[in-house]
Amino acid sequence: MRVEALMTRTVATCRPHDTLDGVARTMWDGDFGCVPVVQDDDGGVCVVGMITDRDICMAAYTQGRPLFDIPVSTAMQRDVRSCGPKDTVRQAIKILETNQLHRLPVVDDHDHLVGLLSLADVAREAAREHSRSARDVTADEIADAVEAVTAPRARGELVAA
Repeated sequence: MRVEALMTRTVATCRPHDTLDGVARTMWDGDFGCVPVVQDDDGGVCVVGMITDRDICMAAYTQGRPLFDIPVSTAMQRDVRSCGPKDTVRQAIKILETNQLHRLPVVDDHDHLVGLLSLADVAREAAREHSRSARDVTADEIADAVEAVTAPRARGELVAA
């Protein structure tokens, strides 16, 4: 199975110059915990960072300023991992596991954002496939991914969501 079969195609995004209060509102309204940070690029948008609800909380705490006074650029993770729509779900799971991520931006051949794949998307597919004999994603693969993603990370080691 390919990533394009499971990815969310309509993705809320923000810009590096946006402030954290707007991103927090977007996350609250959409009921999600991560937003790709993008900039325009030749008819599309390229991912330049990722920001999570945790990043917002930690920025408010460490910077001691209100969210409306903190630009996304100071809180976002810049080291972004991604996958392509034609990648297999197994390839995406490996990226999630290796980098302890919950979500991956999906980018095309021009590095333009075309979707978002979450570990939850993959888990839902595994649940749908549970009764089938031929499975693209097994329960064991999901369990391994969740274990890897939630393992304690070495202090100071950061990778974008």
